[in-house]
Amino acid sequence: MQKTLASFPGSFKKLFGYLMDETKDLKVLFHDFEDGAEGFELVAARFCYNKKSLDCISFWTWSELLVALKECQDLLSASDSSLILEKILDCVVTRLASLVVASPCTSSSENTRISWWFEDLLVLKIDLIDKVIRMSISRNIDHAMISKFLLCYQRSRFLTATPTEKCKIMKVMINLLSLLDRSSFSCKLLFGILRVVSSLKISSHHKSILENLIGSQLDRATIDFLLVPSSRRKGYVYDVNLVLRLVKAFYIEGRCFVLASRLRKVASLVDSYLVEVAADCHLSPSKFAALVLVLPDDARESHDRLFQAIDIYLEVHGGLCEAKKMKICSALNYAKLSTDALKHLARNPKFPSRIAIQVFINQQSKLENLFEDKTHLVDTFSSSVFAEESIDKKVSSDQVLVYAKRINLPNKAEHLDVQLQAMQCTITELEKYCGIMQTQIGNIPRTRLSSLGNNARFLPKLCS
Repeated sequence: MQKTLASFPGSFKKLFGYLMDETKDLKVLFHDFEDGAEGFELVAARFCYNKKSLDCISFWTWSELLVALKECQDLLSASDSSLILEKILDCVVTRLASLVVASPCTSSSENTRISWWFEDLLVLKIDLIDKVIRMSISRNIDHAMISKFLLCYQRSRFLTATPTEKCKIMKVMINLLSLLDRSSFSCKLLFGILRVVSSLKISSHHKSILENLIGSQLDRATIDFLLVPSSRRKGYVYDVNLVLRLVKAFYIEGRCFVLASRLRKVASLVDSYLVEVAADCHLSPSKFAALVLVLPDDARESHDRLFQAIDIYLEVHGGLCEAKKMKICSALNYAKLSTDALKHLARNPKFPSRIAIQVFINQQSKLENLFEDKTHLVDTFSSSVFAEESIDKKVSSDQVLVYAKRINLPNKAEHLDVQLQAMQCTITELEKYCGIMQTQIGNIPRTRLSSLGNNARFLPKLCS
């Protein structure tokens, strides 16, 4: 500052000029100066950086811009310094956007050439960083590079920052990340910020912004990210409420339209989370039920993992009443359970007896529909193409149907397993019979099929 002042003619030049070469440590005392040291800095800045000098800022070197920026950051609250600051900021961001300033690094690495300015700006206070980044966003500087700088700044400043300063840094950082493209930062970065924020007294508003950012890319997360410990006063091991909020944020960010592929990834993630938390003896039935019901039925192609999680939960929480069990089990879609899962469910005493009966009815209905389709297939081909084939297998299938229809709805759930096994045998026989008929059709000469004429188009399609 004193060199700049001495370069101007008048009283300052007379005061400083002849002393500059004689001493390195020059001190001038102004007694009763209005507004003290800050007032003097402001007057000196206005004197040194007058309108004519500001017009020449574009010719300053990068180092000179940084020095001016550091000197101005202490005067951010002074309204008269805004013109100076805006001019310097504009020039700094312009240099960053155009990469006019050559990198001081000798390395030819692409990342180094692009991010060389990180260290230069780490000395700035968070208020000034906020201004620099917002102006950089308006100049379309690469968002991915901005997010990397913010992470670098947070890690560097946290080494010496007080708890209050840390809260302020995280608030500004969250606000700035919300202005960037969602693809410019990773899910890992966001969960890392979440862990930092959880240890600070930050406002619920900023926590909500962060959770919405995470929810917008929840399909890119892994199970390790979701296993966030809950606070001690909650009682249960993992923060279930957080996961519920993240899933809801995923839907909000999707604006009522989410790609099926993304939804299934989130469903798979939630199912893995359910399996992990199901063994927590402190997790209440209401919270677990909220988790199993947080996603719609069409989010899952298979309900086997969901059934596995419910099975574990009911094993750990053996004293639940029937009503609470039915609430949890209401998320299960029996049509999306595998045969093994259905068999396990039907003979599982941990599940409500009504569930086993519903499984039995569902399986019996599927069996009858399957057999009706196969019977129609047999009748069609028997009357047209396969009149000369033996009908022994059809008689055998009829006998299986009679056996299946003779099965009456049991009065006790423990008999269901035997009947489901009988149904499974019936289904196996039908599938075997279907395969035999498909082989026979493949062996029929094309001339015989062509003799059917246009009716061949209406032949039913065999199972494949």
